[in-house]
Amino acid sequence: MTLSVDTPSDASARRPTKNKPSVLFDAPGPRARLRNNIVTLVAVVVLLFIAYLIIARLDQQHQFDGKLWKPFTEKIVWTKQILPGLGGTLKAAGVAAVFALIFGVIFGLGRLSEHKWISVPAGAVVEFFRAIPLLIMIFFAMAGPPAIMDAFDRVLPPVSAFLALVIGLTLYNGSVLAEIFRSGINSIPKGQSEAGYSIGMRKGGVMLRILVPQAVTAMMPAVVSQLVVLLKDTALGYIVAYNDLLNNGLRLVSGNFGNTIPSIIVVAVIYIIINIALGLLATWLEKRSRRSRKSSARTLTTAAGAPPAVGMDSI
Repeated sequence: MTLSVDTPSDASARRPTKNKPSVLFDAPGPRARLRNNIVTLVAVVVLLFIAYLIIARLDQQHQFDGKLWKPFTEKIVWTKQILPGLGGTLKAAGVAAVFALIFGVIFGLGRLSEHKWISVPAGAVVEFFRAIPLLIMIFFAMAGPPAIMDAFDRVLPPVSAFLALVIGLTLYNGSVLAEIFRSGINSIPKGQSEAGYSIGMRKGGVMLRILVPQAVTAMMPAVVSQLVVLLKDTALGYIVAYNDLLNNGLRLVSGNFGNTIPSIIVVAVIYIIINIALGLLATWLEKRSRRSRKSSARTLTTAAGAPPAVGMDSI
């Protein structure tokens, strides 16, 4: 039994090139590439000009004066308002992300069930919460229980802004994650599951040991993108007076110092940094998952390429 090794020429022959035509369109030629470069350059110039006009207008309105930005150089502004608001945002996003992932896994697997009495209700729940605007769910989570049950306030404490925000984020983003999980598992070739069934594995074992590990890598970018959306959606807590980053940074800081535009810029930069960090984390997790799968494949290949037993080399 021989083990074939790819030469660099073989690997380069199989490596896709930039000019290779795809299924949807042909690779651009020299004129098309030149035209694309010109359009890109013009678009960049236009965007830079628009940014210049915005900055110039803000400067005319004295939005870059030092007195408006000075509050952000004071420690008390960060320790009493910005950082507590950031903590509230991360707390709501973290709790909602955990419950949304659990919700998504349960209802995503429910939609994949072969039993109609499981898949149909699971699909109805997912489609229902995907169709309702998130803000409506937050309002209903806060005002709905007391309106439905007169004795609610006497039995349970009122629903806080934090709990209402988490419930809304969980239901909406969990339903979207359920569709991501279902699509990710369905994207795995059927031959993978059929191979598992052929060696006597049950459906649960095929799902957990074969399909899910492969689907995780494919789903990772979409899952992290949805978690970034969840993080940004925590800003809706501003409507229900939840002490998040937007509320503390915009309402409290700008209300006390009259620097609305600088407050918006600072809050936006903080959100951008957090989202970039999440994107880098997702990239690292995806690369690590791919490396682990490749190392496992190399181990199996080495085992398969072991020298044959005596008398078997002629077979």
